[in-house]
Order: sequence, then C-alpha cells, then structure tokens
Amino acid sequence: MSLPRLRPATEAELAEIVATAAARGQRLCIAGGGTRAGLGSPVTADAVLETGALNGIKLYEPAALTLVAGAGTRLSEIAQTLAAEGQRLPFEPMDHRSLYGTEGEPTLGGMVATNASGPRRIQAGACRDSLIGLRFVDGRGRVIANGGRVMKNVTGYDLVKLMAGSHGTLGVLTEVAFKLLPLPETTVTLILHGLNEVAGVAALTAALGSPYDVSGAAYAGARTLVRIEGFAASVAHRASALAALLRPHAAAEVLNDTSEAAEIWSAIADLRSLAARPGPIWRVSLRPSDGPRFLSALRRHGVEVTEAVLDWGGGLVSLRVSAGSEADGAAIRTEATAMSGHATLLRAPDDLRAQLGAFHPEPAPVAALSAGLRARFDPCGVFNPGRMAPARLTVPITAEV
Repeated sequence: MSLPRLRPATEAELAEIVATAAARGQRLCIAGGGTRAGLGSPVTADAVLETGALNGIKLYEPAALTLVAGAGTRLSEIAQTLAAEGQRLPFEPMDHRSLYGTEGEPTLGGMVATNASGPRRIQAGACRDSLIGLRFVDGRGRVIANGGRVMKNVTGYDLVKLMAGSHGTLGVLTEVAFKLLPLPETTVTLILHGLNEVAGVAALTAALGSPYDVSGAAYAGARTLVRIEGFAASVAHRASALAALLRPHAAAEVLNDTSEAAEIWSAIADLRSLAARPGPIWRVSLRPSDGPRFLSALRRHGVEVTEAVLDWGGGLVSLRVSAGSEADGAAIRTEATAMSGHATLLRAPDDLRAQLGAFHPEPAPVAALSAGLRARFDPCGVFNPGRMAPARLTVPITAEV
C-alpha cells in the first residue's frame, strides 16, 4: 500500500506538518527528487514528506561566488545557471539514479542530506566543505537557520556541517547556501593502461604527492586516471611534468577532449559500471594505501568481488560482490574495521539492508553521541525512522523536552 504524500508549498507549511506529526506520533519519510531512495537502511513511516515545491534560486552573486536556493531546487537547474556564469559547485556531486534505477531529478536538499561528493573531493573538499549556510525544520516543527549567505559568516554553532550527511534524520532542509568556484579553462586526463590495483594506486599516490594540483585520481577497469584542471598554459605544463613523473609506472595517454573526460569522471562519480550489473554494492572508506590490501583480504575470505572502483587516490573503494550474504557483509566490515575504515552497503535488497544495516556500526561512544543528537533535534523520532539507526519509539510531544 502506498503511503500518503505531503507536499508543502512553503517553509511555514512544512513546519506546521512536522509539528502536527510530532504531536500525533506520526513518522515521516523525507523525499526530495526521489533519486536516492535506496540509500541507507529501509525507513518505516506513516507518510512521505516531499520538499520539491521548496525550490528556486533565492540569491546568486557571481562576483561573490555565492548561491542560495531552496532545498527542492533541481541540480540540473543549478548547474545550468552556474555554467552560464562560468562557475560550478566545487565537489562534483554523485548522481544516484543509475545505482538505484530511479527517475526524477536530484535536488540540492538530497545532495546535502547525503553529503554527495565525487572525485574532485580530493582537491575541493566534500559537499559540507562548500556549504556555508542553511535553514531547516527540526522534529518539533521549529525553523532553524545557521551559517550565512556569505563566506565570511562564521557565527553560531556549526549546524551546517552537522546537517550535511545526516540523511534527513535531524531535520528537513528548506534552504541551502554554497560557495562556488570558477569553471576551469581546460582539463586534461592522463590515462595509464594495464596496471593492476597495487601498481595503479602506487601511480595515483605519486601523482597526488606531486606539486601538480591533481583534481581526480581513480583506478577503474585496469585504467589509472589522473585529472588536472586550470588555465590552459598551466595545465599543459603540469600535464607534461606529470606524465614524466609517472613514466616509471607506465606511459601515459594524454586525453585533451574535455567532453570525453567529463564522461569518464561522471561515470566514476556515479558508479555507472558497478550499477550496470546485478549484485550488492559496497563503498568503503580507507587510507588510500590500504585500498588494494583491503580487496586482497576480501578475496582471501572468499568474497567474490566482481568489480571494484578505487577513487580518491585509492581511499574510496566501491565494489560489487556476486552474492548478498551475511558472511560477505561480516568479512567486508571486519576488514574495514581492522584497517581503521568503514563500510557502507550502498545497494542491496531491502531485507539484506535491514539485516546488515546500511551504515557501518559506530563505536559505543560515537553511537551514544549520535543518538543524543537525534534525540535533541528530533525527540519524537519523526524523521526517516530506521534510515541510519533502528527506529525509536514515537512518543507525541506533550511538553517541551
């Protein structure tokens, strides 16, 4: 049976819906464009709260490199608007549609809620690092603003970074503000063919340790990929020097075609090769040098890794396994923990996500802190119950907590 869908047209209307849900003990699944519905553990809710109507660019100052827009604004609209002024969001956000087979359009709110960040994170930081302000509605139905609309605003508690990556469990975003970067004049990608995982990551490490300002470093399909961006003269010099630096690893093919390179990097960001075939998909964050060792350890455990993509110089390992099992999940998380990393189950059937949990189990002190934050911002457990942790008992608000 499909759930009722609530579509507030304004922030005030959204706040009223949340306050009513809290008073009645109702639970809400938060949805923006609906493209990331498979991310996280399954949600048990009474209704879907859609934020798509809270859209539109509120403020855009190209000279100040700042943008403010409603959380329901489509990313395609933002990209088009910024490109017209020669600008972009710095962090190359991932589009989850190929991974989950979803339709619709990714929104700013969903991007922030999941801290969606792509290959350029190694140079420009994550989504949260470009986020300078936001507005959201907490679990009591109160509207809260934090940060500002200019980069110099640093007053108050840093709820901006707290909300990024909270997966809609602390509040419903209504407006976000970002700092921007200019589009580069040119882009060059160096491709080293035929290296194995160990040799590929060694080449990526050499590139990232160089002074040549690498903006992408990934290993996928026996191709080692290094990207540099900027002014044409600078990029030409750096590409030549980097090719010479990498020659002991392999001869580099120099790809100057910006459109072809853009397709390569967007495919890496969106995990399109992994998504193209069935099987559970995991994402593991590690020290870059541990990526190949981690994959070798899984194979010793008998985990059949059918394909892997190593981004961020080898520190972000995305892998597809042949079968979804508790044993595979245990091996993946055991090895990730042993290497001081963490493993997220990105794609799997609902029953496996419910069984294993999408997110890596937190150490007890961190879990207590996380639970305390959720209880503070959403005392009745209204928002996305079960998404990041087991759903709490929903108790209506009868007095200020």
